[in-house]
Amino acid sequence: MGYNVAIDGPAGAGKSTIAKLVAKEKGYIYVDTGAMYRALAIHFLKKGISPEDTAGIVGACGDADVSIRYENGAQQVFLNGENVTSMLRTEEVGNMASMTSPVPEVREKLLELQRTLARENDVIMDGRDIGTNILPNADVKIYLTASVDTRAQRRYDELKEKGEDCDLEQIARDIRERDERDMSRETAPLKKAEDAILVDSSDMTIPEVVSTICSYCR
Repeated sequence: MGYNVAIDGPAGAGKSTIAKLVAKEKGYIYVDTGAMYRALAIHFLKKGISPEDTAGIVGACGDADVSIRYENGAQQVFLNGENVTSMLRTEEVGNMASMTSPVPEVREKLLELQRTLARENDVIMDGRDIGTNILPNADVKIYLTASVDTRAQRRYDELKEKGEDCDLEQIARDIRERDERDMSRETAPLKKAEDAILVDSSDMTIPEVVSTICSYCR
């Protein structure tokens, strides 16, 4: 059995960044569940499917193959054999993933792959419902969060650094809406597992967050 670390939390809390650094520090395999959902979102967008078209989404799951590989130590995400890693972080893909991830067939498509990886390897996995649903028996569960203003500023800075035109207030509104959507959905809503450790990174540096989480892991 693998040693499993689950990191849950809202959009923009830095889960992926932190999980990758903890994985590197502790020698775990990082499984980016959000990237897997985003890859499926790219599949739906390529097909021109509306997020409200549940039947179309369910049908499109049938011909989507999502896989994770490591090349030169870096995670690469493939959709039907195409490397889509560079497309994963756009706002359009993020919003589509948020709106389609509650569809049961979307979750089922990816669930078994995620659990198989966890059974066979020492992994750290981040998402919205890792500790509550995907890996309920994880050895360590972390709920990583930060204030809406902090998360919006981080996303604003990230987009500006890429040279993209963006509006801080709009980003904050999008984050609040996504929080509400993720927390109120019927299937596997975002919530803190009862046995999860709360880490609020609003006033912490990245190395401080990594050190804190590592201190709870073997």
